[in-house]
Amino acid sequence: MKYTYILLFFMGWSASAQQLLNGQIKIEESGIEMPIGGANLIWLDTTVGAITNEQGEFEIPMNSNSNQLIISYIGFKTDTLKISTAKKLIHTLLPNTEDVLDEVTITQRRKAIQKSYLEAQNVILVSSEELLKAACCNLSESFETNPSVDVNFADALTGTKQIKMLGLSSPYLLISEENIPMVRGASQIYGLTFTPGTWIQSIQITKGAGSVVNGFESIAGQINTEIQKPSADAPIFVNAYVSLNGRKELNTHFNTKFNEKWSGGSYVHVNQRTQKFDANGDSFLDVPISKQINVLNRWQYTDATKGWVGFASLRFLDDEKQTGSMSFDPLIHKGSRDFWGSEIATQRMDASLKVGYVFPETPYQSFGFQSAYSNHDQESYFGLRAYDIEHKSFFTNLLFNSIISNTKNKFKTGINFSYDSYNEQVDLVNYERRDEVIGAFFEYSYDSLDKLNLTAGIRVDSHNRLGFFVTPRIHVRYNPWERSVLRASVGSGRKVANIFAENQKLFGTNRLIQVSDNGGSVYGLRPERAWNYGVSFRQGFTLFENQGDVTVDFYRTQFEDQVVVDWEQASHIRFYNLEGSSYANSFQLEVDYVPFKNTSLRLAYKNYEVKTTYGTQTLQKPLQPKERFFANFEYRFENEENGSQWKADWTYHFVGAQRLPSNSRDGSGFYSNSYGLLNMQLTRVFSNKFELYLGGENLGNFKQLNPIIGSENPFGTTFDSSLVYAPVFGKMFYAGLRFKLNN
Repeated sequence: MKYTYILLFFMGWSASAQQLLNGQIKIEESGIEMPIGGANLIWLDTTVGAITNEQGEFEIPMNSNSNQLIISYIGFKTDTLKISTAKKLIHTLLPNTEDVLDEVTITQRRKAIQKSYLEAQNVILVSSEELLKAACCNLSESFETNPSVDVNFADALTGTKQIKMLGLSSPYLLISEENIPMVRGASQIYGLTFTPGTWIQSIQITKGAGSVVNGFESIAGQINTEIQKPSADAPIFVNAYVSLNGRKELNTHFNTKFNEKWSGGSYVHVNQRTQKFDANGDSFLDVPISKQINVLNRWQYTDATKGWVGFASLRFLDDEKQTGSMSFDPLIHKGSRDFWGSEIATQRMDASLKVGYVFPETPYQSFGFQSAYSNHDQESYFGLRAYDIEHKSFFTNLLFNSIISNTKNKFKTGINFSYDSYNEQVDLVNYERRDEVIGAFFEYSYDSLDKLNLTAGIRVDSHNRLGFFVTPRIHVRYNPWERSVLRASVGSGRKVANIFAENQKLFGTNRLIQVSDNGGSVYGLRPERAWNYGVSFRQGFTLFENQGDVTVDFYRTQFEDQVVVDWEQASHIRFYNLEGSSYANSFQLEVDYVPFKNTSLRLAYKNYEVKTTYGTQTLQKPLQPKERFFANFEYRFENEENGSQWKADWTYHFVGAQRLPSNSRDGSGFYSNSYGLLNMQLTRVFSNKFELYLGGENLGNFKQLNPIIGSENPFGTTFDSSLVYAPVFGKMFYAGLRFKLNN
């Protein structure tokens, strides 16, 4: 595989046919090639060198004093290549057979989470190795060991985990799959549970305003997942999981390399929970009864000689959840007042096509094409309240990359089009609409190849409901001294608030719903508009001969207009446009350190000030802790005789007090208790083919007492299951196995 999809799709190309040598470095493990970040390149007998980025790409000036390039990476053989011209270089390092066990372990730790000193944007790359530290059953559970993203519980009924970043919930993030918008619209609440953890190859987390290439909706940041590639994934992979809260899960991957150009993969995920649990005795299920089947087929084409690469994917999902009273039987009690119950049934289909081309004679010049279609159909009811939504979406994007004069000056430009059709049934009211938007963008990047680089972009969009608008964004990176990086960013964004799809927990209450029509184009409301400003500083250090780094960042999101979700009256939930101020300030201090051999330590402190004007008062947003603390410790023990390995991971989350809105039980001005959660996982790696893992979550057994208000009278006016700030189930243990059959 000469060109990877990352190279082709929207990451830019770094080459100069005359002045610079560029290319990509890969490693080979168990017969599988993959790009590697952190590989070192240096011209023999000189001090001129470079380090590959997260995609294995590099850029190094040609040197008149030497034509021998040394390429090295820990755990792999060092190669010396004779270079006569600045032709694009693709090279694969082979494993070092001497003392390989220790070195491979170190290599995996380096790949777990990567933070670049070279990128203009504040991007954190999370690899599949990091995801294995916890029971990563789906995307919503993929951030337990990462302090940049906060994981929260949405309600006491569905148990679905929601994420926040920079103090803002997921609707203000652009959540994409291989840079195609994915979790949005109808899938905003449950969509994170539709991507199984084993399917994920890596996750890129971008803090602050994202690139204009990816759209105008990324107000607070972007989370992009890369799915396993048929050419790089194992031919056969099996993951089985079972937990004491009744969840059973099976994942299988089957990949085939048909020839040098074509590869294909089939991925199947099934999970179910049939047991009923009510540990707090409120007669309601602590976790829902559920089942899901999720099937993905992928095809990959790569023509190394002509510079073409392509991917096609087709996915089908069927997801069902039942929650509510322990005695509820939907065949008998649906639509009655005998017992309160809820069912959420979702069928979804996704199809996508990606094609990219790199000009062989001018590898810094390329184009890419993306197209995707999805049909999301959810039918649900909550007691006597009904909510159905069908969302059809089409997205296409065409991108061209090249340089201006030399590869210090690069640009990306292109156009995209998206179409969304919504049909919602909210109780007895029907809402239908179509959103159509066509946009064009241009992004310029300057890289001094030393201390400074800059990315400035602008896009223009024409939306049938939002009208014509401009979105500017800029990112700057500066290295003031060795092992340091200072970043700053500013950019605007806007979005349409899908008020019911994004706030489905409201249906688990008997609050009255009020929408204040302000003459806007969606539900009578105006679109949301905001600016995001951010600054980040990272400094590497050496302490007791061990490496570490400390990162400090501050981001502010200032809303010019926002759809306010007002829970401040105990009997109502109101939606209206902002009349006053709304902002989110996020401060984070993070330390990463390797205290001893085969260990790693990650600590983070976060402080949030997230305030919105509700009526005449500007208050901290409900269910948003002002302070959070995070700690993760990893230890690995290897047996040099048989190659086996033990891995242990501990993760601690401290969650500060959260303001709760008015409710019939606690009144107004009530704050939750702060609490801590301790998770642990122990993994036994028998070989590169087989491993077992055992873990526990919430080992301190902290639970929110009586999370459902009015559970004794669920059809009364005081019933409310939405005010959840802590776990409901308590401690939970799980076990699983992973089996991989390599070539």
